[in-house]
Amino acid sequence: MEATRLNIPDLIVFQPKIFSDERGFFFESYNKKQFEKVVGHSVNFVQDNHSFSSKGTLRGIHYQYNPYAQGKLVRVLEGEVLDVAVDLRTSSPTFGDWASVLLNGSDNKLFWIPEGFGHAFIVISETAHFLYKTTNFYNKESEQCIIWNDRDLNIDWNLRNSEPLLSSKDLNGVKFSDAKYFE
Repeated sequence: MEATRLNIPDLIVFQPKIFSDERGFFFESYNKKQFEKVVGHSVNFVQDNHSFSSKGTLRGIHYQYNPYAQGKLVRVLEGEVLDVAVDLRTSSPTFGDWASVLLNGSDNKLFWIPEGFGHAFIVISETAHFLYKTTNFYNKESEQCIIWNDRDLNIDWNLRNSEPLLSSKDLNGVKFSDAKYFE
């Protein structure tokens, strides 16, 4: 499995080795030993989630603050999304910076977003099946949502003059400047 660090070094894209022939293909979508070697520490995933969304759906910028922070290992089973992570760690030199990666069901890349980051994605294809593992269970009381179009973050969603489909939670997210951060 090939690993590439993004402009925020704790964010890592994994490209699995895919074995294909006339019957189809096979790849390891997760190997704890290889994953932890690249990440540099032990990671315990406790929950798997599956989201299905239509074109233009934007989910995020979501996170849970301590002690319920979640690391996420995300991938797209079918379709394509622009996946975004925002550094919310005040002690980080990249605090307030964001990185994005295109994920799709064709190249099967995985994106590691550790604790301390907000996470979001927008569906580019007609529909998308989005899968992710988390390092902590969902906890409603520690959940936070930063508004997707916050001017301080200035995320390029590549919308091309269209408006995203948003839940009421995402429509009512807090400004980045008012969010609860990680130490």
